[in-house]
Amino acid sequence: MRTFLAMDGGNSKTDVVLGDGTGKIHARARGGPFRPQVTGVPAALDALAETVARVRARAGVEGPVERLSAFVAGADLRPEEAALQDAFARRGWAREVHVANDTFALLHGGSPDGTGVAVVCGTGINCVGIAPDGSVARFPALGILSGDWGGGMDIGTLMLWHAVRGEDGRGPRTALASAVAGHFGLPSALDVTLAIHTGALAETELRTLTPVLFTLTSDPTARSILDRQADEVCALGLSALRRLGLDRTPTPVILGGGVLGAADPYLLGRIGDGFARQAKAELRVVTEPPVTGAALHALGVEADVAVRELLLRQLSAGAALVG
Repeated sequence: MRTFLAMDGGNSKTDVVLGDGTGKIHARARGGPFRPQVTGVPAALDALAETVARVRARAGVEGPVERLSAFVAGADLRPEEAALQDAFARRGWAREVHVANDTFALLHGGSPDGTGVAVVCGTGINCVGIAPDGSVARFPALGILSGDWGGGMDIGTLMLWHAVRGEDGRGPRTALASAVAGHFGLPSALDVTLAIHTGALAETELRTLTPVLFTLTSDPTARSILDRQADEVCALGLSALRRLGLDRTPTPVILGGGVLGAADPYLLGRIGDGFARQAKAELRVVTEPPVTGAALHALGVEADVAVRELLLRQLSAGAALVG
């Protein structure tokens, strides 16, 4: 029986699954973050090895599996991806090894044949695309330095920026002021800023503000932030479609990550309108864990529908068609 390992290695946690060619999942485990850009590649792989060992022990599998599909953070650039590919192969976990940026897991999780475009918007934002001929479109995804804006951190930071300016008169009055302050249990938006400045509140907590924003679409300033996020998602996805020559061909565009996975009607409506004006995109939102995409890739496009559905039933509820 052909066995596989599927991995999603992110900045906050790592999921590892061991399954076989029938679509049956034999074991799964979660480990700590996969951060080769911080710890170095050997240390990141050493930490991952502990999770792999747990999965193997639970499944009763010794020796290398047939295939490993690992979609991981820290593989933003092709040289980084190549270095990780070599490092994973040297571990001897599988006879065939495929390593790629974690955004590709979203694409494989929402597109049965692994072609189309995926835009992930969680803490940050990224986009990848694969054409039927194998051509790939991708972005550096290095933040503001590579032209990126979006995701929970950027949204939360901009919410606080507008909230403080609304309070002190530099900007229009906005419901963001009381909403941001209330979210953190503080008297004012300025108090939130001061709490971050003094270390009483971690700046990373700003990423938790996005659900608050979804409740404020009647406020013009709040709505402008959602408009900007929608525009950024469309800019990435449309650029990838054009670069692959797919903007005039019906093509899956997979949306995922915490911000897009929340399926806010206003945000998705703006995104849908943006794509409809300039491409023949088939938008889908995927809310399953990214390791689902890694497992589907490891299973292979040759797997029949029943096998894929068995795997999906064990790992996820499936992709929701939104337009």
